[in-house]
Amino acid sequence: MIHIDEMLRKIKAHPDFGKAGMVLAHNGVVRESSRDGRPVTGLTVHVNHERLEELLASYRSRDGIVDILLTIVEETRLGVGDDVMAIVVAGDIRENVIRTLEGLLNAVKAEVTSKTEHFV
Repeated sequence: MIHIDEMLRKIKAHPDFGKAGMVLAHNGVVRESSRDGRPVTGLTVHVNHERLEELLASYRSRDGIVDILLTIVEETRLGVGDDVMAIVVAGDIRENVIRTLEGLLNAVKAEVTSKTEHFV
């Protein structure tokens, strides 16, 4: 289980948090069907840690970003409703924070994670 409240406490403790005007969180969970509509019992996620670290470094260096925290539950068979991934982004203004979270989320899904869906 991912604890976004703990991630929020940690990001608020960042030494530069005073520069933040927005904190945005994403919590991805296992849904009951695949994108093509087939029912699933769950999934397993695999992570390319090297690429993840590269992406985090790149996105953390964007203008206005104070910090980014990201957690992925991997190599465990997750059931419907279980947490898969959480991202918390703190930054100066909403345009920077929203753009950063969206870009990082899309990059992680495309370049870092792969999943094995378990079908009914």
